Amino acid sequence: MLGTLTILLLCQLAGELIARLLHLPIPGPVLGMLFLFAGLLLRGGVPRAIQDTAGGILRHLSLLFIPAGVGVMTHAGRLSAEALPIILALFGSTLFGVAVTAKVMAALLRPTSASADEAANPGAKP
Repeated sequence: MLGTLTILLLCQLAGELIARLLHLPIPGPVLGMLFLFAGLLLRGGVPRAIQDTAGGILRHLSLLFIPAGVGVMTHAGRLSAEALPIILALFGSTLFGVAVTAKVMAALLRPTSASADEAANPGAKP
């Protein structure tokens, strides 16, 4: 397990170093994940040891939310003072995300539904 954790952390470290050295707008851990993904693709699969270690990390993922919860409690006064802008931003961004997702889905499904109509009615004109 220690060797597998070392591999995971080295991928994250490599991503962090490259992101900082090249001043990339991508977070280092995301680059590290891409490096890990590329390595696993080259290897042809995920070794059992990495599966077990990743599963162990995921089982205890809730522990990683404790620092965020402490941060929220530490800044509770500021959050209550700025509650209205925060709530508006959350609802606005959620609605925007849902709207964009709906538009993209409608655009992607449009050609599929047209070809399904043609298959059902081959001689019909649109």
